[in-house]
Amino acid sequence: MAAIPPKSPSPEEEGLARRLWIKFKRESVFAMYSPFTVCLASGNLKLETFRHYIAQDFHFLKAFSQAYELAEECADDDDAKLSISELRKGVLEELKMHDSFVKEWGTDLAKMATVNSATVKYTEFLLATASGKVEGVKGPGKLATPFEKTKVAAYTLGAMSPCMRLYAFLGKEFHALLNANEGNHPYTKWIDNYSSESFQASALQNEDLLDKLSVSLTGEELDIIEKLYHQAMKLEVEFFCAQPLAQPTVVPLIKGHNPAGDRLIIFSDFDLTCTIVDSSAILAEIAIVTAPKSDQNQPENQLGRMSSGELRNTWGLLSKQYTEEYEQCIESFMPSEKVENFNYETLHKALEQLSHFEKRANSRVIESGVLKGINLEDIKKAGERLSLQDGCTTFFQKVVKNENLNANVHVLSYCWCGDLIRASFSSGLNALNVHANEFSFKESISTGEIIEKVESPIDKVQAFNNTLEKYGTDRKNLSVYIGDSVGDLLCLLEADIGIVIGSSSSLRRVGSQFGVTFIPLYPGLVKKQKEYTEGSSSNWKEKSGILYTVSSWAEVHAFILGW
Repeated sequence: MAAIPPKSPSPEEEGLARRLWIKFKRESVFAMYSPFTVCLASGNLKLETFRHYIAQDFHFLKAFSQAYELAEECADDDDAKLSISELRKGVLEELKMHDSFVKEWGTDLAKMATVNSATVKYTEFLLATASGKVEGVKGPGKLATPFEKTKVAAYTLGAMSPCMRLYAFLGKEFHALLNANEGNHPYTKWIDNYSSESFQASALQNEDLLDKLSVSLTGEELDIIEKLYHQAMKLEVEFFCAQPLAQPTVVPLIKGHNPAGDRLIIFSDFDLTCTIVDSSAILAEIAIVTAPKSDQNQPENQLGRMSSGELRNTWGLLSKQYTEEYEQCIESFMPSEKVENFNYETLHKALEQLSHFEKRANSRVIESGVLKGINLEDIKKAGERLSLQDGCTTFFQKVVKNENLNANVHVLSYCWCGDLIRASFSSGLNALNVHANEFSFKESISTGEIIEKVESPIDKVQAFNNTLEKYGTDRKNLSVYIGDSVGDLLCLLEADIGIVIGSSSSLRRVGSQFGVTFIPLYPGLVKKQKEYTEGSSSNWKEKSGILYTVSSWAEVHAFILGW
């Protein structure tokens, strides 16, 4: 009999430090995608910039060591004191590494650079926290009880833990990108230090200690630790972004964008790219919930509707049929052997079969009557309450509110009802251009008909190309498409930069079989940065057969807009 795999811990079972790292992972993405860290990972970071960074980090680590010293004084438990002492020794080892760099350069760390404002802001925050200068905590020297002192030690670890975990994370990410065939990476020593087992163990030791010290804290006190943790994560990002760079970088994308002469056009799919739930299921649920019960008489002026029970059964059958036939359709046009060289036209022709399937499926939905009798106001309310992917709305708001960016955003979707999309983006995103199908209404009640505009991959790519053509060629157009499904493939490939969000297995299966290459965005950017030199072009190409993959909107935001 097969062994039962161990159960993954639920969020409640995980320690505080782990929960906070997951909650504020967004900031770690922005740190990783900062111009400085991308250049460092690529190995083409100019030595002068690295020297400046080491000088700033030298000042920071001295404050970090001091914060550990103050935390050790506050810790009431001998084991906790010993752990903090060991962690402080680890910081002193980091300082030794910095000294070794300086010896190689023949300079003096203390005289290398003045401390910049980001470093000052971070060190002052750390030392203030370690000194008990936290809201709701007694001032220095007034910590009378062991519990009060332990609380300050916990707060201090809460402010220090993000730095340890972030560097451990970056070290491992960078180490995974090292290519043994490329020769010596100039910053191997730095990468080896933070990816080492000893540093990974120190980061874990810090987190374990934070968990231990926070066990007896109240909910209000845990909230303070959360705020300190989040503030420290933001200060880390600011620290990396403050490092001066005198070289071209591939991030953020808008850095190479000239609003006066260039035009940035961002396209995005909607269902499961922006949303958590597919819009067809939402529209069906509205229909079912607002439908009359089987024993209710319908008003004379209302379009004839199925009862809620009949609707649920009909929708269930339609969904089942769609799922089964979709897989059959995909299999029908998949090449028996993997295509070696990507050919856009071959894929376009194959996806014409999927387009016919999508149109037939929509016709079945219209004929079934499941979309009849839905009130427009109910659709708008559902749209306003619709849960979107974390970071999606923030990204679009940043784009449309930046008038100096000269960027345009278009949402291309199979969604049956454009009003649902517009309502979901109603909070300050009226500038979004929505290309989708529309419900037919009679006095704000849906007739059950769909005004068909974007039903298939072919319709989508046609809408994409038509939009680009309308902008003309008076400026240099840079197009980005963000999508998640097979229906987005052609648009993803037509765009200068195609970004696949999420983990759709059918998209990757179809794409790979037709010769499309999927590259995780961050390694792809690091590779581009290696090739990026003064005066060269970042060289984004449409129809190259290369698509970039991300797991979150934070990655999209960090890549395109930066911090």
